[in-house]
Amino acid sequence: MSSSLLKAGTALAMALSLSACVSLDERKAPAAPAVVDTVSAAATQAEAARVAAVRAQPQWSFQGRVAVNKGRNGGNGRIEWQQQDRQYVVQLSAPVTRQSWTLTGDSHHEGGRLEGMEGGTREGEDAQQLLLDATGWDIPVNQLPDWVRGLVAADAAAAERIERDAEGRPRRVDQMGWQIQYLDWYPAEGDRPVLPRRIEAVNGEAKVRLVVDSWVLARP
Repeated sequence: MSSSLLKAGTALAMALSLSACVSLDERKAPAAPAVVDTVSAAATQAEAARVAAVRAQPQWSFQGRVAVNKGRNGGNGRIEWQQQDRQYVVQLSAPVTRQSWTLTGDSHHEGGRLEGMEGGTREGEDAQQLLLDATGWDIPVNQLPDWVRGLVAADAAAAERIERDAEGRPRRVDQMGWQIQYLDWYPAEGDRPVLPRRIEAVNGEAKVRLVVDSWVLARP
Protein backbone atom coordinates (compact mmCIF):
# COMPACT_ATOMS: atom_id res chain seq x y z
CA MET A 1 0.00 0.00 0.00
CA SER A 2 1.68 3.24 -1.08
CA SER A 3 0.59 6.86 -1.09
CA SER A 4 -2.72 6.20 -2.84
CA LEU A 5 -5.13 3.44 -1.90
CA LEU A 6 -7.83 4.36 -4.42
CA LYS A 7 -7.55 6.45 -7.58
CA ALA A 8 -10.55 5.50 -9.67
CA GLY A 9 -11.33 1.88 -8.89
CA THR A 10 -14.93 2.00 -10.10
CA ALA A 11 -15.25 -1.70 -10.79
CA LEU A 12 -13.82 -2.70 -7.44
CA ALA A 13 -15.85 -0.08 -5.60
CA MET A 14 -18.99 -1.61 -7.10
CA ALA A 15 -17.95 -4.99 -5.79
CA LEU A 16 -17.70 -3.49 -2.30
CA SER A 17 -20.79 -1.33 -2.26
CA LEU A 18 -24.14 -1.73 -0.50
CA SER A 19 -23.04 -4.62 1.66
CA ALA A 20 -25.07 -4.08 4.80
CA CYS A 21 -24.64 -7.71 5.77
CA VAL A 22 -21.00 -7.11 6.64
CA SER A 23 -21.33 -4.05 8.86
CA LEU A 24 -18.19 -3.01 10.72
CA ASP A 25 -20.15 -1.51 13.60
CA GLU A 26 -17.66 -1.68 16.46
CA ARG A 27 -19.62 0.15 19.15
CA LYS A 28 -19.46 -2.88 21.41
CA ALA A 29 -15.80 -3.58 20.75
CA PRO A 30 -13.40 -3.31 23.69
CA ALA A 31 -11.22 -0.25 24.04
CA ALA A 32 -7.96 -0.42 22.12
CA PRO A 33 -4.85 -1.25 24.16
CA ALA A 34 -2.94 1.77 25.42
CA VAL A 35 0.54 2.63 24.17
CA VAL A 36 3.16 2.32 26.91
CA ASP A 37 6.54 3.96 27.24
CA THR A 38 8.24 0.90 28.73
CA VAL A 39 7.61 -2.77 28.05
CA SER A 40 8.61 -5.25 30.74
CA ALA A 41 11.25 -7.88 30.08
CA ALA A 42 8.62 -10.61 30.46
CA ALA A 43 6.32 -8.97 27.92
CA THR A 44 9.22 -8.45 25.50
CA GLN A 45 10.11 -12.12 25.78
CA ALA A 46 6.48 -13.19 25.31
CA GLU A 47 6.16 -11.05 22.17
CA ALA A 48 9.37 -12.48 20.73
CA ALA A 49 7.95 -15.96 21.28
CA ARG A 50 4.68 -14.94 19.61
CA VAL A 51 6.49 -13.55 16.56
CA ALA A 52 8.55 -16.75 16.26
CA ALA A 53 5.42 -18.90 16.54
CA VAL A 54 3.57 -16.86 13.91
CA ARG A 55 6.46 -16.97 11.46
CA ALA A 56 6.82 -20.73 11.99
CA GLN A 57 3.35 -21.32 10.51
CA PRO A 58 3.54 -20.44 6.79
CA GLN A 59 0.13 -21.90 5.94
CA TRP A 60 -2.82 -19.92 7.29
CA SER A 61 -6.08 -18.25 6.41
CA PHE A 62 -8.60 -15.84 7.84
CA GLN A 63 -12.14 -14.72 7.13
CA GLY A 64 -13.48 -11.34 8.06
CA ARG A 65 -14.94 -7.99 7.06
CA VAL A 66 -13.16 -5.09 5.42
CA ALA A 67 -14.06 -1.45 4.83
CA VAL A 68 -12.04 0.88 2.61
CA ASN A 69 -12.45 4.53 1.79
CA LYS A 70 -10.67 7.53 0.38
CA GLY A 71 -12.59 10.77 0.27
CA ARG A 72 -16.03 10.08 -1.12
CA ASN A 73 -15.10 6.66 -2.49
CA GLY A 74 -15.34 3.49 -0.47
CA GLY A 75 -17.39 0.56 0.66
CA ASN A 76 -17.24 -2.66 2.61
CA GLY A 77 -17.40 -6.38 2.00
CA ARG A 78 -16.34 -9.79 3.17
CA ILE A 79 -12.74 -10.87 2.76
CA GLU A 80 -11.14 -14.30 2.77
CA TRP A 81 -7.36 -14.60 2.69
CA GLN A 82 -5.50 -17.89 2.15
CA GLN A 83 -1.72 -18.01 2.44
CA GLN A 84 0.74 -20.81 1.60
CA ASP A 85 4.33 -19.74 2.15
CA ARG A 86 4.75 -16.76 -0.24
CA GLN A 87 1.60 -17.44 -2.28
CA TYR A 88 -1.74 -15.86 -1.40
CA VAL A 89 -5.31 -15.98 -2.68
CA VAL A 90 -7.54 -13.08 -1.63
CA GLN A 91 -11.28 -13.09 -2.28
CA LEU A 92 -13.43 -10.03 -1.68
CA SER A 93 -17.21 -10.18 -2.01
CA ALA A 94 -20.34 -8.15 -1.34
CA PRO A 95 -23.17 -10.53 -0.40
CA VAL A 96 -25.90 -8.04 -1.26
CA THR A 97 -24.68 -7.29 -4.79
CA ARG A 98 -23.21 -10.80 -5.25
CA GLN A 99 -20.14 -9.28 -6.85
CA SER A 100 -16.65 -10.53 -6.08
CA TRP A 101 -13.10 -10.63 -7.30
CA THR A 102 -10.15 -12.91 -6.57
CA LEU A 103 -6.49 -11.90 -6.53
CA THR A 104 -3.77 -14.55 -6.64
CA GLY A 105 -0.20 -13.46 -6.07
CA ASP A 106 3.28 -14.04 -4.69
CA SER A 107 4.76 -11.79 -2.02
CA HIS A 108 8.12 -11.90 -3.84
CA HIS A 109 6.59 -10.22 -6.92
CA GLU A 110 6.56 -13.39 -9.04
CA GLY A 111 3.27 -13.08 -10.86
CA GLY A 112 -0.37 -12.23 -10.19
CA ARG A 113 -3.83 -13.09 -11.49
CA LEU A 114 -7.01 -11.04 -11.02
CA GLU A 115 -10.38 -12.64 -11.70
CA GLY A 116 -13.89 -11.22 -11.58
CA MET A 117 -13.18 -7.85 -13.19
CA GLU A 118 -15.18 -6.47 -16.08
CA GLY A 119 -13.37 -7.46 -19.26
CA GLY A 120 -12.18 -10.81 -17.96
CA THR A 121 -9.20 -12.24 -16.11
CA ARG A 122 -6.00 -10.22 -16.05
CA GLU A 123 -2.46 -11.37 -15.36
CA GLY A 124 0.83 -9.62 -14.65
CA GLU A 125 4.31 -10.03 -13.24
CA ASP A 126 3.40 -8.49 -9.86
CA ALA A 127 0.01 -8.88 -8.16
CA GLN A 128 0.27 -5.51 -6.46
CA GLN A 129 0.97 -3.72 -9.74
CA LEU A 130 -1.71 -5.76 -11.49
CA LEU A 131 -4.32 -4.65 -8.97
CA LEU A 132 -3.22 -1.02 -9.35
CA ASP A 133 -3.35 -1.13 -13.15
CA ALA A 134 -6.75 -2.86 -13.26
CA THR A 135 -8.60 -0.96 -10.56
CA GLY A 136 -6.63 2.12 -9.48
CA TRP A 137 -6.19 0.59 -6.01
CA ASP A 138 -2.60 0.83 -4.75
CA ILE A 139 -2.60 -1.77 -1.97
CA PRO A 140 0.57 -3.41 -0.59
CA VAL A 141 -0.75 -6.95 -0.86
CA ASN A 142 2.83 -8.24 -0.79
CA GLN A 143 3.34 -6.82 2.73
CA LEU A 144 -0.12 -7.54 4.12
CA PRO A 145 0.67 -11.18 5.00
CA ASP A 146 2.96 -9.78 7.70
CA TRP A 147 0.92 -6.75 8.76
CA VAL A 148 -2.33 -8.66 9.17
CA ARG A 149 -0.61 -11.07 11.59
CA GLY A 150 0.83 -8.29 13.73
CA LEU A 151 4.33 -8.41 12.24
CA VAL A 152 6.58 -5.76 10.73
CA ALA A 153 6.79 -6.46 6.99
CA ALA A 154 10.04 -8.34 6.50
CA ASP A 155 10.56 -7.63 2.80
CA ALA A 156 9.89 -3.89 2.97
CA ALA A 157 11.67 -0.80 4.21
CA ALA A 158 12.31 -0.83 7.94
CA ALA A 159 9.52 0.52 10.11
CA GLU A 160 9.99 4.19 10.98
CA ARG A 161 8.20 3.78 14.31
CA ILE A 162 6.81 0.95 16.42
CA GLU A 163 4.74 1.72 19.51
CA ARG A 164 3.76 -1.13 21.79
CA ASP A 165 1.14 -2.00 24.37
CA ALA A 166 1.82 -3.39 27.84
CA GLU A 167 1.88 -6.94 26.44
CA GLY A 168 4.73 -6.02 24.09
CA ARG A 169 2.52 -6.35 21.02
CA PRO A 170 2.64 -3.69 18.30
CA ARG A 171 0.02 -1.02 18.87
CA ARG A 172 1.01 1.42 16.10
CA VAL A 173 3.48 0.77 13.28
CA ASP A 174 4.62 3.29 10.66
CA GLN A 175 5.99 1.59 7.56
CA MET A 176 5.96 2.36 3.83
CA GLY A 177 3.92 5.53 4.37
CA TRP A 178 1.19 3.67 6.26
CA GLN A 179 0.26 3.75 9.93
CA ILE A 180 -1.10 0.39 11.02
CA GLN A 181 -3.00 0.30 14.31
CA TYR A 182 -3.82 -2.89 16.19
CA LEU A 183 -7.03 -2.27 18.10
CA ASP A 184 -7.91 -5.72 19.42
CA TRP A 185 -6.36 -9.19 19.62
CA TYR A 186 -7.45 -12.82 19.82
CA PRO A 187 -5.84 -14.58 22.80
CA ALA A 188 -3.71 -17.66 22.21
CA GLU A 189 -5.73 -20.83 21.86
CA GLY A 190 -4.23 -24.30 21.49
CA ASP A 191 -1.46 -24.14 18.89
CA ARG A 192 -2.62 -20.73 17.68
CA PRO A 193 -0.59 -17.80 19.03
CA VAL A 194 -2.04 -14.36 19.80
CA LEU A 195 -3.28 -12.77 16.54
CA PRO A 196 -4.99 -9.50 15.62
CA ARG A 197 -8.79 -9.18 15.65
CA ARG A 198 -9.22 -5.53 14.58
CA ILE A 199 -6.77 -3.55 12.42
CA GLU A 200 -6.89 -0.07 10.97
CA ALA A 201 -4.45 1.27 8.38
CA VAL A 202 -4.22 4.88 7.23
CA ASN A 203 -2.17 6.54 4.50
CA GLY A 204 -3.22 10.15 3.97
CA GLU A 205 -6.89 10.12 2.98
CA ALA A 206 -6.84 6.37 2.41
CA LYS A 207 -8.20 4.21 5.21
CA VAL A 208 -8.66 0.46 5.59
CA ARG A 209 -10.45 -1.23 8.48
CA LEU A 210 -10.34 -4.98 8.97
CA VAL A 211 -12.22 -7.16 11.44
CA VAL A 212 -11.03 -10.78 11.48
CA ASP A 213 -13.85 -13.16 12.36
CA SER A 214 -11.78 -16.35 12.35
CA TRP A 215 -8.19 -17.51 11.98
CA VAL A 216 -7.00 -20.93 10.81
CA LEU A 217 -3.33 -21.80 11.15
CA ALA A 218 -1.96 -25.10 9.88
CA ARG A 219 0.85 -26.82 11.72
CA PRO A 220 4.26 -26.58 10.02
